[in-house]
Amino acid sequence: MSDHFSTARVSLVDRTAASGPARALLDQIHGAFGTTPNMFRAVANSPAALQSMWAAFGALGGGVVGAALGEQIAVAVANRNACDYCLAAHTALGRKAGVSGEALAAAQSGESADPRTAAVLRFALQLVNQRGQVDAADVQALRDQGLSDEHIVEIVAHVALNLFTNYVNVALAVPVDFPGVKLRPGR
Repeated sequence: MSDHFSTARVSLVDRTAASGPARALLDQIHGAFGTTPNMFRAVANSPAALQSMWAAFGALGGGVVGAALGEQIAVAVANRNACDYCLAAHTALGRKAGVSGEALAAAQSGESADPRTAAVLRFALQLVNQRGQVDAADVQALRDQGLSDEHIVEIVAHVALNLFTNYVNVALAVPVDFPGVKLRPGR
């Protein structure tokens, strides 16, 4: 687990000192957030990785899963991977997307009062826990909640993107620059 006041294990690229593709992407990110979150500053050490991450956020942000459910998936995956950074960021973004604090806290444990959301969070955590080795019944549980193949593939994409961000933040000890959220014990 990372220390909120740790020093990053890679440099945090200063947007105003960056050049080329990294600068252009960091300017877009700064425009979207009104600041440049530390995670993107760390990833900016590789313009290719930053472009990949930012494009994935953009593409999935316009998908069928929607912002609220996407943030609940992110919170569940972050909690499971003990990623303080992503848990804090996606709790803030989840609230901005209209998800209640109670629903976000439940999502940390892969739970929801809504059966459809609960099925999605269960599936997301199965993907993480079983390294993708889910079976037909796990996928069918999503279909039983009215989710299409488009939803199912997009849920896998959300989990994969969150694994990318979790690994960046945990492995590279990126300092949290969002309001902290307490991890919940795993089930």
